[in-house]
Amino acid sequence: MSDNPQLVHVATFCGKCDCGCPELFVDPTAEPEKRIVITDDFGQRIQMSQDQLEDLVEQARSGALDAPALLPA
Repeated sequence: MSDNPQLVHVATFCGKCDCGCPELFVDPTAEPEKRIVITDDFGQRIQMSQDQLEDLVEQARSGALDAPALLPA
């Protein structure tokens, strides 16, 4: 979890443990191209725009991020 009080929590990915699972936030005070924040369980974070998140979600829905697609050919 982030220590930025401005972040609005949207989702936790996994959540079945207490190891600091990846989380999705919205930062309403950030510039539009940095408004979406994803944190990981190693203390890192990425920021992206709403459009980039929508593209990521669409690719996931289409199967582009399914396990077989991520394996080397």
